Amino acid sequence: MAEQDLTRELKMVTDSAQPVCQRGGKSFLNLSSNNYLGLAGHPQLADAMGQAMSRGAGSPSSRLIVGHEEETDQLESELANWQSSEAALVFGNGYMANVGVLSALLRREDAVFSDRLNHASIVDGIRLSGATHFRYRHRDLDHLEICLKKADEKGTRRKLIVTDAVFSMDGDVAPLQDMVYLKERYGAALFVDEAHSVGVIGVQGKGLAHELGIADQVDLHMGTFSKAFGVYGAYVTGKREWIRYLIHTARSFIYTTALPPVVISAIRRSLQLVQQRSVLRQSLSGKCHYFREGLSQAGFRLTDSTTPIIPIMLGDSSRTLEFSQRLAERGILAVAIRPPTVPNGEARIRFSLMANHREEDLREAIRTIVQIGYECKVIG
Repeated sequence: MAEQDLTRELKMVTDSAQPVCQRGGKSFLNLSSNNYLGLAGHPQLADAMGQAMSRGAGSPSSRLIVGHEEETDQLESELANWQSSEAALVFGNGYMANVGVLSALLRREDAVFSDRLNHASIVDGIRLSGATHFRYRHRDLDHLEICLKKADEKGTRRKLIVTDAVFSMDGDVAPLQDMVYLKERYGAALFVDEAHSVGVIGVQGKGLAHELGIADQVDLHMGTFSKAFGVYGAYVTGKREWIRYLIHTARSFIYTTALPPVVISAIRRSLQLVQQRSVLRQSLSGKCHYFREGLSQAGFRLTDSTTPIIPIMLGDSSRTLEFSQRLAERGILAVAIRPPTVPNGEARIRFSLMANHREEDLREAIRTIVQIGYECKVIG
């Protein structure tokens, strides 16, 4: 791995969710955090956690052993109402939610259709299920339909399409409206991972499916609290019978300790902020447009991102590492993303913006990134 420039290191950092963080006594402009709305350091979340400390710092067991507190019940009811779904179920994190849902719903005789750039948690959930796995080309609906036809020709009865709403390494979005058409035409179910879209996209931050007006045609929605919400954990929403089934079968829900009361309290408060703070979404959108245009006009090769995830494509892992190191030397934290996180030959620098980034810092960052682009002969 070292010979291929694919090794990683764990590094200490303070203020990791803030626009400016510190490593080794040096300040960095943080362009790597998923804290999109800047809520991770919000005083209301700290206040909510402080008030909940009297109920304990941790949880005693799985929810199916001792049970759960009233506030967990309230949170799931609020999530269902927010997502206009019949029911909701809270999981420990997004990885556990995806692995749990997919391994619970799918059997070996089933077929699952997954975008080739879906998150690793989706891939792992499919592997655990043992279902026949059709990987269709990224956002390629013609290829998805070919795969659906092949499954029908084999007589497959149960079919599930699963996709990220926003792809975490590219920042582009899934063509959900057309996917709903294909799902209905071929009698499939649809599971959408909205981890990087809830809080950021749509009225009240409900996510991409709601923004497109097709949320009620999606069978299961997954979202996380560790990105725009600035807390931790995840949820799945859908029809009440589907959620009841997951309670009985999702091993990553059944066999794990429940989220602590302090986390549940912070999530509830964050849910209120996410719904109320449309001004944060507007600010984030404007800053992302400015940053994306600045890099594009300089000549960098970008993806089709329309979200706070803005990668510049460099291809070679060694060059990408060098670019990231030069950014760090000049006070910008932007990590080199390399295989196996992305396909071979598609290494990149992944920039991720927050609503509370200062415009003058972003302006200076663009200038620095462009300068390094010339130095590394990436542009010009």
